[in-house]
Amino acid sequence: MKKYVLSVLLLIAASISAKAQFSLGIKGGVNYSTINSDNFRTSSVAGYQAGLFARIGGGVYLQPEVYLSSSGGQFDSNDNTYSGKVTFTDLNVPVLVGLRFGPKNLNLRVMAGPQYISVLNQNQNLSSSFNTAYNNFGNAYRKSMLGYQAGAGVDLGAVTADLRYQGDFDNFNTAYNQHQNLWALSIGIKLF
Repeated sequence: MKKYVLSVLLLIAASISAKAQFSLGIKGGVNYSTINSDNFRTSSVAGYQAGLFARIGGGVYLQPEVYLSSSGGQFDSNDNTYSGKVTFTDLNVPVLVGLRFGPKNLNLRVMAGPQYISVLNQNQNLSSSFNTAYNNFGNAYRKSMLGYQAGAGVDLGAVTADLRYQGDFDNFNTAYNQHQNLWALSIGIKLF
């Protein structure tokens, strides 16, 4: 984790010294996540995200970010005998590559790239019959993983807005073949 943050900081420092187009900002927003599984019916859980972003470059840009988010999912067994809800507090570190087009004060963007996710906290609310049926269910979630993000955004002066999809490269819970998917809508302000 320290390597990722240090890499992002070094990249930002190098771009400033090279006098590249650079902006730094804060962002926050909402997300809707689902933990999909072959064995359960699932539904979305609303969450949040808040953190920092940097944007380096012109028409083609690099956008490293670091932010806290909440995610999770609700699920029920196919016969309605087991139910549960799991939520996570995550540290997300995406590094996105994007294309920007349009005039300087009103431009559209598309972006995609990998991200590192570290689970800082996990809360679960499982029915008692669920705990009996699935021993160690909550202990099977990964503590960190690699994923990806892809989306689009718009900048209006110093205000930026993004809509992104986030997925994982591998199972979030290998014991129960679960994947986490997330849609995020965020608003940010470029500080400089």
